[in-house]
Amino acid sequence: MDALPLVALVAASAAVAGLARRTPVPAPLLLVAMGLIGSYVPGVPTYTLNAHIVLPLLLPPLLYTAAVDSSYLDLRANLRPVALLSVGYVLFATVAVGWLAYRLVPDLPLTAALVLGAVIAPPDAVTAAAIARRVGLPARVTTILQGESLVNDATAITAYKVALAAAVGEGMSWGAGIGEFFLASVGGVAVGLVLMVPLHWLRTHLKEPLLQNTLSLLIPFVAYAAAERVHASGVLAVVVVALYLGHRSWQVDFATRLQEAAVWKMVAFILESAVFALIGLQLPFVLKGLGTYAVTDALWYGVAVFLAVVVVRFIWVYPATYLPRLLSKRIREREPGTDWTAPLIVGWAGMRGVVSLAIAFSIPMATADGADFPARNLVLFLTFTTVIGTLVIQGLTLPLLVRVLRLPGRDRQAETLAEAQAQSEASTAAEARLEELLADERNRLPQPLTDRLRTVLERRRNAVWERLGASNPVTGESADDTYRRLAGEMIEAEREVFVRLRDERGIDDEMMRTLLRRLDLEEAAAYREESG
Repeated sequence: MDALPLVALVAASAAVAGLARRTPVPAPLLLVAMGLIGSYVPGVPTYTLNAHIVLPLLLPPLLYTAAVDSSYLDLRANLRPVALLSVGYVLFATVAVGWLAYRLVPDLPLTAALVLGAVIAPPDAVTAAAIARRVGLPARVTTILQGESLVNDATAITAYKVALAAAVGEGMSWGAGIGEFFLASVGGVAVGLVLMVPLHWLRTHLKEPLLQNTLSLLIPFVAYAAAERVHASGVLAVVVVALYLGHRSWQVDFATRLQEAAVWKMVAFILESAVFALIGLQLPFVLKGLGTYAVTDALWYGVAVFLAVVVVRFIWVYPATYLPRLLSKRIREREPGTDWTAPLIVGWAGMRGVVSLAIAFSIPMATADGADFPARNLVLFLTFTTVIGTLVIQGLTLPLLVRVLRLPGRDRQAETLAEAQAQSEASTAAEARLEELLADERNRLPQPLTDRLRTVLERRRNAVWERLGASNPVTGESADDTYRRLAGEMIEAEREVFVRLRDERGIDDEMMRTLLRRLDLEEAAAYREESG
């Protein structure tokens, strides 16, 4: 096996993603564009999406890292809109888009059209998270979009299986289809509930950070594989486990949390970058497979299906937003009101991604009786054009739409004030605990060390409040910025001494690494303390 194409893909996509941070273009869009261009550069290898790789190997870690960073409490508070989008909308879009495609595209059988509808029904989890972070959407809108994208893949995959069974001639009644859906959803949640507690127990009882992080990397694959083994939804199993572990991450050893955050940040960066590049790189394969369909005709069908996807989402989003509030006094009392702008953003933020393409590539070549799968190449092409269309058109215009609507973003001043109040309350409790411990003869310390504990505590108490204060009139820095810069300069001076002593053979390499690690931890602690 030649590993060079894979290495080249990871390296190139990481470089483009890094470049995107210096441009106003969101990284997913730039990666897709570069993939489209790169697919026609001579010498670039052919990269074909394989559902047997994307779904069990790429989807679980991407879902896990998105879910573990989500708020279980916020998702629970917005369970109704999330469920309406992740279940209701996906099923509605499967039927509505499928029927419209059947009516719009000549010679497309209804069963194949429903397969297409299921494939392109779910907005993408990776895209939603990436765009929401870059655009700075209101907190509740971000929660709803992330919650939708975490769960909707399970609904879409189940709907796809039902539609595919009808398309290939295996037959599946409505009752069997509903049973398949409940088995996948209830089973996936059940597997997640069964796994989450023992996995958390393991995380809290393993004492070696390397073992704990190895377990962390295995968790999404274990949850996905266990659910799929019993024909349940691996997507839901991963999401349930990740939400539980993320909610209780404070119970894990601090060294594990530090390593885990760095490891998963790197994993997510690599996978997200490669996934978006792969989407663009599929263009030659998709065009080559059109066969008897003319490219111009297929493009017109692609535009029609894209418009159908956009319109159908708005047809669902606005009634789903206002009808429940109109019909239920309890919903009006429990949930905050909203104007027309939030549904507009939710409706427009329906970007599709790699999961849709991976499912489309998994469509079999032939039906149960051996005939060619009807319009398989066209379904694949329409899926590709829909993914590209939503990423480019909706992804590029979403930031502009947010600015035009002047949606209230995160109130940084209010967040800093809440953080300062929380830190003050925690520091008061820590101070009381320190005095209680020092009153015990077994905890006696020399006065300089006792003063150091109090100084560190006071510094932590004041750090957040200082971010609310005035800037230095000379440098323009806040007090915490100056503190962090000076602390870094001091640590850098010590670091240079350690390296010089190693070079002069005053200390060996092992001792230098130990001393440098201690400095690294102190510098990281100072940065986290000041930056919040």
